[in-house]
Amino acid sequence: MPVANRRSFLKLSGLSILPAMLPATGLFAHDTVAPHYFADEPAIKFFGDGEMFEPGDYINLLSQVNTNAAIEKDRYGEGGAVAALEKKMEAITGKEKAIFMPSGTMANQLAIAVLSGENTKVFVQDTSHVYRDEADAAQAVFQKRLIPLAKDQTCFTAEELKKAVEMLGEQEVFKSGIGAVSIENPVRRSDGRMVAIEEIRKISDYCRANNIKLHLDGARIFLAAAWSGVSVKEYAAYFDTVYISLYKYLGAAAGAILCGEKKVIDKMPHLIKIHGGSMYGNWANAAMALHRLDSLENRLQNAVKKATELFVTLNKIPGISITALNNGTNIYQLQLGKTIDGKKLQSSLRNAFNIRMPLPDSNNKLFIAVNKTLLYRDNNYITDAFKKSV
Repeated sequence: MPVANRRSFLKLSGLSILPAMLPATGLFAHDTVAPHYFADEPAIKFFGDGEMFEPGDYINLLSQVNTNAAIEKDRYGEGGAVAALEKKMEAITGKEKAIFMPSGTMANQLAIAVLSGENTKVFVQDTSHVYRDEADAAQAVFQKRLIPLAKDQTCFTAEELKKAVEMLGEQEVFKSGIGAVSIENPVRRSDGRMVAIEEIRKISDYCRANNIKLHLDGARIFLAAAWSGVSVKEYAAYFDTVYISLYKYLGAAAGAILCGEKKVIDKMPHLIKIHGGSMYGNWANAAMALHRLDSLENRLQNAVKKATELFVTLNKIPGISITALNNGTNIYQLQLGKTIDGKKLQSSLRNAFNIRMPLPDSNNKLFIAVNKTLLYRDNNYITDAFKKSV
């Protein structure tokens, strides 16, 4: 298989039927200028969850999408590309209704607040985005008290949740009530590790038996689906609400989708408005996400298969050791031998082969991420690049 060219890239991006190709200065002609023999080729990036576009690249790709089928604008999130994206996400998650939101933080916080009602206590993972990365919004804005479980672990178990609930009832004087449980899957602060589906089932069963609402921070749930073989719809079925990011691997510049029961989602437009999230036009983000959502699951599954085969061959190179993480998704550990200069290896891969990866640490170890850019090249090309660079 020859080195991928711009036409094959567009095919992978779902644009193979477009009547015109992007100009040479368009898509992926950013960062530093690559050698002429791959200047017009997309880079392989062993970091991130998907392709992140520079402004010019974004505009060019969106223009081609619009040429293929005219993008319809929304008005304050109503109609157009936003409505089409919401309908698509409803089908993917199996939920009654979906709504566009400007950020994942807003999606998480509004979902937890509505699910909790008047009850104030919310159980979360200690490592979760809701607990560590959302500026104490639950407490400061929504008067919800987050109770973290499973310190430094990917997630708590159903048994640990049960014990925490029982202990809370015994130790607290004022019974303000348990509002909800939130689970992030996969967990960014746990190097992308997944929560086992068996444990999710147990947690869901416990919550439903005790009338406790369950929210899924599924920003990267498509990664969990690709690496576990469990569909997004099955994951979503165990939760009352699910948030999915539009930029992690869908290429949008911003945005989130929240899915759930109609009676829950119908409360969101007013809450979005009063918290300053109502924007006149959202179509640019929605159209990009909607376009790249087509065949996303298949492309991720292909990336998993390709990475599995690639790492077998790379591990045969002296000084290269790539291992999967326990319950991991797209993040792998790469250990370099003591005789390998990691900085020179990184430089050679970048400048001679247009392959990007992070710098190793002082122990010559680094984490690399698999994403759809791996599909831009033949495995033989990548293997040869590593051999020559080592």
